[in-house]
Amino acid sequence: MNHSIYSADRATHSKIVIVALLLAAVVAGVAVSFHADTRTAAVERAAVFKPGKPVVLGGSAAVAVR
Repeated sequence: MNHSIYSADRATHSKIVIVALLLAAVVAGVAVSFHADTRTAAVERAAVFKPGKPVVLGGSAAVAVR
């Protein structure tokens, strides 16, 4: 049994990479499944903002129009 990653052979490194890829795929699959559940919920609509008349702010020599 080898307890050091530095002196491990090629097969051990391959096993570690395979396990890491499988776990990453599981995490990605869980994340996608949770994201897919949120799309089936009711869609909320945002209110449309209609700007009013421009406002002139003053108080010094410089005038800012917003």
